[in-house]
Amino acid sequence: MRSVIRRLRAGRRWRRVSEVGLWQRSLGFAALGFLTLVPLLIVVSAADAAGVRGFAQWLSDGLGVSADARAEIERLFALPGQVWRTTTAFSLAVLAVFGLSFGTVLQSGYEKVWDLPPARWWARWRHVVWLAVLVGVLYLSAITPLWREHPARGVVTLLGGTLFFCWSQRLLLGGRVRWAALLPGAALTMLGLLALRAFSRLVFSPLIASGAVAYGPVGTVLVIQSWLVGVGVVVFGGALAGRLFHDERQRLAHVVRRRR
Repeated sequence: MRSVIRRLRAGRRWRRVSEVGLWQRSLGFAALGFLTLVPLLIVVSAADAAGVRGFAQWLSDGLGVSADARAEIERLFALPGQVWRTTTAFSLAVLAVFGLSFGTVLQSGYEKVWDLPPARWWARWRHVVWLAVLVGVLYLSAITPLWREHPARGVVTLLGGTLFFCWSQRLLLGGRVRWAALLPGAALTMLGLLALRAFSRLVFSPLIASGAVAYGPVGTVLVIQSWLVGVGVVVFGGALAGRLFHDERQRLAHVVRRRR
């Protein structure tokens, strides 16, 4: 009987994973991130007067790649000074507007994870706040040279990232889910990103070097796009794992109450 119950629970969990459409949402996350969020972050990183390599430095740190792969990434992006000189107010405004669609993708995914109806159209202001905070967090934590060398960076990044993903779900979901329910998913997301960074150094780093030789800059772009798909899987998968953990915790609490 217990084995039957376990199989039924596993079936329900798998059905929830399939309903979320994790792979499809991750592909959309990667495509939209590369087309909208990446150009916006390139411009923002160029505003750092002390930066030397700008967005290429941030992306290399995120991937955790070797020196050879880092050099290939730097060839794809202009130096901060060149970006800033060629950026107009109109292009920056366009990037910001299209960057807001990134928040829409996240909100839709989180609503599906928590089985919530779509938010009203007037709640779009949350995307503006979320995008502004995201850009600020990435700027302060990854682009500023002094912070990259700080010994406490790892711990602060882990705690700050967990808080950011917890706050992101709370904001984009319009406060419809409690903080305590969102915290496990946020923590799992950050742990997943750390694991992805280690995986990137082992797999993506040599792929960037070999892809650059075989296909030129296109090979590097394909690897970066694959990495963004992995980030999407971690972001949505972490939230989904947090939801499953929350449901299981509630079930166990209900069983304990019944036994008492």
